[in-house]
Amino acid sequence: MNDTTLTTSESLSKKDLQRLVFEKLAGALGEYKENLKEKKFTRNLKKASKLFAADIARTIGKKSKIKQAKKADKHAIAKTETAEE
Repeated sequence: MNDTTLTTSESLSKKDLQRLVFEKLAGALGEYKENLKEKKFTRNLKKASKLFAADIARTIGKKSKIKQAKKADKHAIAKTETAEE
């Protein structure tokens, strides 16, 4: 999971996505860790990663529904064209 690119496939569960976001945030905000207590820093990162992961999962779901709808429309159009011929 140390890959720098965020893989947004539907095979990722919400928890996997949350862990991935947590790792990236922890890496990006590592310098702030020194100023805060360890528990407080970790707790706040977990909350933030949970919120981000939920939004990302919701967005991925919407995109997949849109793709499925477009495919269904294409198939419907193709069927009507072949039926007319």
